[in-house]
Amino acid sequence: MSIISIIFLAIALGIDCLVVSFSQGLIFTSKRTKNSLALAFTMGLFQGLMPVIGYIGADVIHKYVETFSHWVVFGIFLILGLKFIFEAFQEKEEEICCIGLKCLLGMGLATSIDALVAGASLNFTGTPLLLSALIIGFASFVMSLCGFWFGNFFKKFPSKYLEITGGIILVILAVKALRPEG
Repeated sequence: MSIISIIFLAIALGIDCLVVSFSQGLIFTSKRTKNSLALAFTMGLFQGLMPVIGYIGADVIHKYVETFSHWVVFGIFLILGLKFIFEAFQEKEEEICCIGLKCLLGMGLATSIDALVAGASLNFTGTPLLLSALIIGFASFVMSLCGFWFGNFFKKFPSKYLEITGGIILVILAVKALRPEG
């Protein structure tokens, strides 16, 4: 996977962080700097660590799927992309409204499940793990921080369009995985 593809993957994975952080930014009026940094750090950490876990886990099955790994990558990205798009049109429950440790860990885990699966795809494409994890974690940190602070300026933001955009990026990466140069 090229550096540009890794960046696009990081942006697509960071969309959930942006949306969750945006909703938190709408809610919190006190200790905004502390809360925004705690949330962004948690999101970036989870988004950076989960691909590592997925990558390592994929090592166990890689030898069994090596000959058709491009199809596995295609399937994973296609399913994730379609999931993002489908969820954009679903009715959402109210977002979590706390920044305590338990809530931070819950939000970090909930937004990074897709990154776990993406980590397996990184393994199957032979993409460097450390660079990818750093880019994904950093992008999620920045997107989360920006989302929190933009929440201060917007009362109602169509997160649906962000989710659709993330889904489209993942579908494009899925199709790109079928090309010989991957």
